[in-house]
Amino acid sequence: MRTLLVGLDGVCLPVLEPLFADGVVPTLESVFADGVVGDLDSQLPPWTPSAWPSLYTGVNPGKHGVFDFLSFDGYDWSLVDRSDVHEHAIWELLDQRGLTSVVVNVPVTSPARPFDGALVPGYVSPEEPACHPEGLLDDLREEIGEYRVYAPAHESDEEAIDWYDRLIRMRGAAFRHLCAEYDPHFGFVQFQQTDTVFHERPEDDEAVRTVFSAVDDELATIIEECDPDTIIIASDHGIGPITSGEFRVNTFLRDQEFVRTTTGEGGMPSWGSLAREGGDTATLAQRVVQGASAIGLTSQRIGRLLEALRLDDFVLQHVSKETVHAATERVDFPASTAYMRSRTELGVRINKAGRDPEGVVSPSEFPSVRDDLIAALEAARTPDGDPVFSAVLPSEEVYEGPFVDETVDIVTVPADFDVYLSAAIRDDAFGPTSQAWNHKPTGIVAMTGLGVDPSIPLGEAHLFDIAPTVLSSLGVPPSDRMDGETLAPVSSVEPIEYAPFTTRDVEAADTEAVRAHLSNLGYLEEEQ
Repeated sequence: MRTLLVGLDGVCLPVLEPLFADGVVPTLESVFADGVVGDLDSQLPPWTPSAWPSLYTGVNPGKHGVFDFLSFDGYDWSLVDRSDVHEHAIWELLDQRGLTSVVVNVPVTSPARPFDGALVPGYVSPEEPACHPEGLLDDLREEIGEYRVYAPAHESDEEAIDWYDRLIRMRGAAFRHLCAEYDPHFGFVQFQQTDTVFHERPEDDEAVRTVFSAVDDELATIIEECDPDTIIIASDHGIGPITSGEFRVNTFLRDQEFVRTTTGEGGMPSWGSLAREGGDTATLAQRVVQGASAIGLTSQRIGRLLEALRLDDFVLQHVSKETVHAATERVDFPASTAYMRSRTELGVRINKAGRDPEGVVSPSEFPSVRDDLIAALEAARTPDGDPVFSAVLPSEEVYEGPFVDETVDIVTVPADFDVYLSAAIRDDAFGPTSQAWNHKPTGIVAMTGLGVDPSIPLGEAHLFDIAPTVLSSLGVPPSDRMDGETLAPVSSVEPIEYAPFTTRDVEAADTEAVRAHLSNLGYLEEEQ
């Protein structure tokens, strides 16, 4: 293996430093000590389903097209997957140069596109994901035993912590087995539990130590067995405590008369209220619920999303049918001037005529309406009198590419990322936060090995720089469409023009399988 890329979801120096001090992660500590290490600026929004595609393509969301857990078609939605990412991944560009790759557990990689190597998808895929090559998951389970994307339903804290450990061990075992089978030039393994543990139990030292100790053990064994020439460790974003409470954007916009609400038939109960009604037990389903950001969903669609993630049975144990069908106040998207349709999109969408199905803002009015919204949001203050947002920006100042018009029209950046944004409708725009910890915009990157000059500082490293750095470490030219550059400690290779991304080379059978799966879940049916 020439280059090993290790993805640690939600990891940053403030998380790692106490673990270094206590000797919990000696392998990570040695990699950091032997090479170069520094902060890695994430993107907007700094959330898993958009950030990992940015990392593995090297382009901003305006070019690859994924901004959130959900993709939207008017007021309708579906859960994102690899077919929503409109740019070549690192391993696909390596395939064009005759190099083999093994990729395990990277988010938003299902259904896998064909390339020379093996891929087992990670987060937001179904529990039985479409791997590459076909039949790989069954073969993998025959060789290493149980392999799951998510933990099954569990009752006790002890079982939850045990599943953190077991899932991490599965990632390492799968990766090492596939590397032995395929002998790749490039390996990419991602660990999701480093983020999960801080969302679910941030104050539980035993759980945090269990997760990072398991990751460190697996990394040590991977390095020993795969013997990579170069090691790159990177996270998609950081994570930390929220101390300034919750700002409910749609409640604020309702009070400013931009949002219209409804409680009538056909209205949409809030994911956020549904998650909170579910009790204190934090589950993957609740993370998806909160990650899907309190957008409105009918009870039928709640079931479809949970079924897609194989979580429907568990959620029904914790969420009453009365809660699912409750007639709560919620955003009436077609009747509203503007709204936050998804918390993790990190912004506000204007209901524009000619673009949105029942748009109420004409193209000629759009600039002035957006200016009014920006002014109102910039003036928003916390109960202590501090600005809610450090920046309120037109989307074209943040994103570049053909998909900019598919996301929010205004990007809202929380002040110091210490205000939890919510899309829920409540009596008050401010309240106590529903999550004690949340994402921060600064992650971590470390590099060591052949081709890494530890005497050269990283400089201002960005998430978009990881893909070109990986390619340069393998002697492969980055794409000239990439927004990042090769990090200075690695000798850069001059970017070249690659053929435009197209979905035509996806195997027809894979496409039909995905369509059949989505159809079974109701995603391809028009909601009545």
